[in-house]
Amino acid sequence: MAEFSLSFEFFPPKTEEGRARLAAVRDRLARLRPAFFSITYGAGGSTRAHTRDLVLEFHRAGHPVAPHLSFGGDDEEAVRELLATYRQAGVRHLVALRGDLPSGMGPRRLVHANELVARVRAWFGDHFHIKVAAYPEIHPEAEGYRRDVHWLAEKFRAGADCALTQYFYNADAYFYFLDECARAGIERPIYPGIMPIANYASLVRFSEKCGAEIPRWLRWRLADFGDDEAGLFAFGVEVVSRLCERLRAGGAPGFHFYTLNRAEASLAILGNLGLA
Repeated sequence: MAEFSLSFEFFPPKTEEGRARLAAVRDRLARLRPAFFSITYGAGGSTRAHTRDLVLEFHRAGHPVAPHLSFGGDDEEAVRELLATYRQAGVRHLVALRGDLPSGMGPRRLVHANELVARVRAWFGDHFHIKVAAYPEIHPEAEGYRRDVHWLAEKFRAGADCALTQYFYNADAYFYFLDECARAGIERPIYPGIMPIANYASLVRFSEKCGAEIPRWLRWRLADFGDDEAGLFAFGVEVVSRLCERLRAGGAPGFHFYTLNRAEASLAILGNLGLA
């Protein structure tokens, strides 16, 4: 039986104080021996230098780390040079994404994730373990459900090793998605993305931007807490713990936590699951 895998996502802080706080969060979560920490990459590579520096800092500290990568506004040579830096340092993980063009940039063709995966494999062979994105509730720009599954299959055909999903709060969406992926011939692991609930306004803003669905009952219940941050936190931990229990019982291979650079909610959920 394969080992249950945990991983945690961070974003590059903008200040030295933020970096110090993140290092403390990383060290707390590192006690759980995660498969990797992933570091996000802003639209069009807007955080490229910060992402690179943070990735190399994590790697030097002995932590497995997976930088996010997309073309965005970069040219092919810039992307290849960045990957060469990661390879030379010994980084072995990578999250390959289509990404977005920076706002205000002219009509430039986005390089889709399957194309990026293919180029990484052509340039660096099997050096990187490549993760890609999957969308159980379907990408907001998808042409349709089956077309979205088709494009995930294309990422795997290009050489991806596994997928990390967008977060969701409906376990049925994940399990149905797995069934459809299996029908499309996808056999690689698909790890559910888990978003702890700690702030109602932030969750609504993130969800509207990325297309993740907050069930109506949950949205209304969260709104009821108003300024009661402790009550909302406790309720959010309970809801997400139940979701994770069902996902794990249904055969999910692991969890990928979107931490928002915080440890408390993730640790509370994993504690409820007996994994912390």
